[in-house]
Amino acid sequence: MSRAARLTQLALAGAALATLAACGGDSHPVAGGGSPAPAPTQPKVTVDELAGGAYTVSTGDAEKPTVGRYYAGADGKRLLALEDGGEQVDLLLRRATASADWRAVPPPSTDLDVKLLHSQPRTLAVPDAAALAGRYVLRLADGSAADFQLGADGRISVGTLPGCRLSGALGASSLPGALALSLDSSGCGGLPAHASGVLITDPQDAPASLRLLADDGAGLVDLRGYAEPGA
Repeated sequence: MSRAARLTQLALAGAALATLAACGGDSHPVAGGGSPAPAPTQPKVTVDELAGGAYTVSTGDAEKPTVGRYYAGADGKRLLALEDGGEQVDLLLRRATASADWRAVPPPSTDLDVKLLHSQPRTLAVPDAAALAGRYVLRLADGSAADFQLGADGRISVGTLPGCRLSGALGASSLPGALALSLDSSGCGGLPAHASGVLITDPQDAPASLRLLADDGAGLVDLRGYAEPGA
C-alpha cells in the first residue's frame, strides 16, 4: 500500500471530524463586514502508546498491514518507523518527550491517528561506535552509490566516492538499541541537508551492518550501510 493511501486511510476519521467542526463553528463578524481569518492549526498526530522497549509492529489494514519498528525510551521519547511494501521507511513518527506532541514526517495534511494492530517486543543491543568503526557503502534512492567513514569516536566523515558527501556524528540515545545521529549531506539525491535521528544495528536488516533513520521535519533519511571489508 502506498504512503498516500495509508495516510488517507489513517486520517479518514480525523478529516470527517474536522469537516463537521468547520460546518458547525460560529462566525464572528468584524468591522467592515468581514470575518476574522481562522488561526492556523497543525494537524494532530496521535500514536498508540507502548511501554519502554523496542518492538516490531503493524498498523493499517488487517488484511494488508503496514509493518514498522517502534522504539520507546524510558524518558518518554518515541520513534515509529513505518515501511512501504519494499521494506523502505516512508513515514517517521516521533515524540521528543513524554509531554511533547507527536510529529510525522512527511507532515500530514489532516489529523493522523495511528492504531497498532500488533506489537512484538524485541531485545536489541545498543550499537558500539568503536566496534562499528570503518568504511560503509550505501545505495541512494536514485540508485547511485555513496560512502562514509565512521570513526571509533562516532564521527562520520566524507568517504572516497564522488558525488554524495555525508558527514555527522553519533551520540548517546535514550531509545533502545539506538545511537543518536546528526547527519549532514550534500549532493545526495534529495536527502535533507541536515537531519537528526538514530543509527540502529538490527539483525533484520542483514546483510546491512547498520541503518540510518533521520529527518529534518519535512523529508526523511532511510539508508542501509554495508561494511567495506578491510576498510
